Amino acid sequence: MYSFFTQRLSQLQQQGQFRCLTSLQHSGKWVEKCGQKMLNFSSNDYLGLASDYSLYTEFMQQQAESPQPLTSSSSRLLTGNFPIYQALEERIAQQFGRESALLFNSGYHANIGILPAVADKNTLILADKLVHASLIDGIRLCEAKFIRYRHNDMEHLAQLLAKNAPHFERLIVVTESLFSMDGDIADLPQLVRFKQQYSHLMLYVDEAHAIGAYGEKGLGMAEIFQCIPHIDFLVGTLGKAMASMGAYVVCDQLIKDYLINFMRPLIFSTALPPINIAWTHFLFGKLEELKPKRQHLAKLAQHLRDQLNQFSILPIPSQSGIVPFIIGDNQRTVDMALNLQKNGFYCLPIRPPTVPKGTARIRLSVTADMTLQEIDELILNLKSMVKNQK
Repeated sequence: MYSFFTQRLSQLQQQGQFRCLTSLQHSGKWVEKCGQKMLNFSSNDYLGLASDYSLYTEFMQQQAESPQPLTSSSSRLLTGNFPIYQALEERIAQQFGRESALLFNSGYHANIGILPAVADKNTLILADKLVHASLIDGIRLCEAKFIRYRHNDMEHLAQLLAKNAPHFERLIVVTESLFSMDGDIADLPQLVRFKQQYSHLMLYVDEAHAIGAYGEKGLGMAEIFQCIPHIDFLVGTLGKAMASMGAYVVCDQLIKDYLINFMRPLIFSTALPPINIAWTHFLFGKLEELKPKRQHLAKLAQHLRDQLNQFSILPIPSQSGIVPFIIGDNQRTVDMALNLQKNGFYCLPIRPPTVPKGTARIRLSVTADMTLQEIDELILNLKSMVKNQK
């Protein structure tokens, strides 16, 4: 009976795609594995807030005065809707300058729940080819027809819209703002122009890797491009730069009411612990003060991109602190990642099906608690490895 599973796992091992869980000890920007200390280039803690002891101490002092429960014990529609949830939603909506916001347990929950709730057989979803797996899963749960347009190809999207728009009551364009594997950025202004051209078009933008780390106020790429008022579903996750857990959508009140009534993952999930929501509320209040961290992150990322482009095997597509060093071959990618780990850099190989076939890469994630010297040490190691492979 188990032969099927054994065979599938064996195939993954032969293809160099077998995954396993790794036990790590964390100490700020460092991780320790099997007794070896390494600089962590695989984290999504873009601002380095997860180990900021001063923030932790300030928050815990507030909790000592007015502690929040460690569990909600219920869904929000039963007894789990504590006042802190409403306070956080109001704070997020206010900071974005929109009517409403709604919280979720994770970005995955948001992305598999929103689209099935709002899309029906009269809806066409047009999704960027490289959107996150959670969005693909959400689209697959929909009754709607969907088409995937070529990555960041606005001309292709324009052609698809012109051809299909007359045949559907609603169009929903789905994209990430900052793509998690290539580190490049969607053309949000052009998407807004499409929305203005088609009155029945809605925009769904996932800011998972941008919220907190980008924008004058830390509100992501939608803030940078001044698109916040025009995005119908502005989704962000809280477990990356925001150093917490959960997700949100910024939207109109009508959309919030609709999701509360029709979004199954929201209706049928136990809410996150109130103390977690309080921590997120606390950090959102600090976002504007974190501008120096965002500036430092941008400086480090620009330096890394500029240097890698001088000797990289394939072009670096990144425009952000997510910098893919694309190698192509699965085994060569694994070998290079292991060599980097031996030299004190915790870098992981990313292989298909997470990324397209033939684009296996080491995904380098820069965080604001790193130094320019540490970035240069990584660059020297990568340059030496590329030279030795030639």
